[in-house]
Formats: sequence, structure tokens, C-alpha cells
Amino acid sequence: MNTIENIEKTIKENLAVMVYFSAPTCNVCHALKPKLLAALEANFKEFVVESIDISTEEEIAPHFGVFAIPTVLIYLDGKEFLRKSRHMSVDEVIREIRRPYEIMTS
Repeated sequence: MNTIENIEKTIKENLAVMVYFSAPTCNVCHALKPKLLAALEANFKEFVVESIDISTEEEIAPHFGVFAIPTVLIYLDGKEFLRKSRHMSVDEVIREIRRPYEIMTS
């Protein structure tokens, strides 16, 4: 089970982290997640993914200011870089993080 402390440790210790908030009742969440994971894997060498089920890990979402699902938080070098909720495309997410990620890893 994820904890706030474990997620914050992951964010601090890794160059690039995606925290994905969803719930079992969210059909959009289930459709989006595998596409995002595949796109991250295809475009970036180092990306750690933390998945949060807000129905079982209820205290985590409010701690990160998440009140809608799906929500994607992207952290680069320990800092929140991108926040997307509800309506997003995979291409949009990848496009927004590509350049800063490439600068950080070059």
C-alpha cells in the first residue's frame, strides 16, 4: 500500500516521476493509464510511475491537492512540473514534458 511518505521519497529520489490518481469506478482512468504508460516507456528512459487508487488510499489525493480523477502529476527533479486532470490526451502530456526532460538528461 502506498503512503504519502513513500510517494514523497520516490519523488525526491528519482529524476522523473508520474503519480497517477484513479479509482476502480473510473472508466476513463482505465482507458488512459495503459496508453500513458506505453508512451512514457517509448519516449523516456527513466520514468518512475506511482499509481494511487483514491478509493483505498483516501488520504493521499487531498495531500497532493487532487480532487478529480484521472489526475496525472509529473515531477521532474523533485518538483511538480505538470498537473493534468480529467480531460487530457497522451500526446499532450508527452509533448509538455519532452523538452524539459531532454534538457535534464542531456
